[in-house]
Amino acid sequence: MAWMMRFLLLLMSLTLCVLLCQCGSSAGARWEYDYAPGKTAVIIGGRAVPPANAPAAVLRAISAGNHICTLPYRRGGGHAHFEDSGYDCSGTTSYVLHAAGKLSTPTVSGAFRSFGSSGRGKWITVYARKGHVFLEVAGLRLDTGYSDSSSSGPRWSSRSRPTKGYTMRHPSGL
Repeated sequence: MAWMMRFLLLLMSLTLCVLLCQCGSSAGARWEYDYAPGKTAVIIGGRAVPPANAPAAVLRAISAGNHICTLPYRRGGGHAHFEDSGYDCSGTTSYVLHAAGKLSTPTVSGAFRSFGSSGRGKWITVYARKGHVFLEVAGLRLDTGYSDSSSSGPRWSSRSRPTKGYTMRHPSGL
């Protein structure tokens, strides 16, 4: 009888652990731009300008984001190959993370919920949920939506956006 009580206690503990410890950290209610001198990129003419002390991988990520930030939104864009004529959310995220040396093949949005390590990164954070993904790189958001009504495609933004239901992940070391 004692073994059954121990087994039930272990089963309840495991159930509680699964409920409390999910595969990633949940994002708060909103993503907010929080400028910090020397740590945060700024937008000039629609392009991100990195902080002087950003690591090389972050400089490559920002350069990649700048390379595609005027291209149109194209569903499935960037899924078959990193280089494309337009990008959707996961194509954008894949392109930037590949340039940073953190992704070897294009990935769909939902798969980013288990990408890298859990939680917010020091330089790059991926916000993923089923159906959408966006990035924060050196404090700026790179997103294919929720920037302004006139944009369509990957764009840098400092405008806040809701993040309820998103999981935060980050590449190792960043």
